[in-house]
Amino acid sequence: MNLIAEHFPDSWLLAGWLLTLWCLLHAARRVPWLTLRQSELTAWFGATVVVLVLWQFKAQLQPGIAFHLVGATALTLIAGPERARLGLAVALAADAAQGDGQWASLGLSWLVIAGLPTTLTAALLRLAQRRLPANYFVYIFLNCFAAGALSMWAVGLAGCALLALAGAYPAAFLFEEQFPYYFLMGWPEAFLTGIHLTLLVVYRPQWVRTFDDRFYLWRK
Repeated sequence: MNLIAEHFPDSWLLAGWLLTLWCLLHAARRVPWLTLRQSELTAWFGATVVVLVLWQFKAQLQPGIAFHLVGATALTLIAGPERARLGLAVALAADAAQGDGQWASLGLSWLVIAGLPTTLTAALLRLAQRRLPANYFVYIFLNCFAAGALSMWAVGLAGCALLALAGAYPAAFLFEEQFPYYFLMGWPEAFLTGIHLTLLVVYRPQWVRTFDDRFYLWRK
């Protein structure tokens, strides 16, 4: 979702930037930069590039409303929520530099397309690890497939709500005609996230920060 600055008051744009900068600084402080392994860096940078490429395949029916896969759940599971937030910020900046986004509304865009889905994915992961059996299939079907779909729906819901509150479009138009597209896109988001994470945890588990063999496969 490429939010347009003209749709929002200046106070909203400023608040979005301030909150985004605070979140990014907090995330950067929690990353153990000096102890990151080469495999972690490779997975993090590679997944960020893949997310940026996914964003190029988009459809825009109305100004400020773009439909594309998000990839935030996959990046969160691969790199962890802190590095995922930083990676998505870089992807958004690169997208804006290419002319597909606006710098003034970048803060609000990050909150919707990065801050919300990474937080949701991380919360579901913690919930599953604490409340559900330590099972490989719980990780795949709940934390990959389900979290991918829920993240897409959350992004669509938040984006439509933000545009409605700002008066950019009528709420009926957004929720009756635009949000259903996000609901439909939740299924390919879930499928691609689940399939790719399944392949990674089988063939390259060292690339998936949130998957631990000792927890999911060896724990009794």
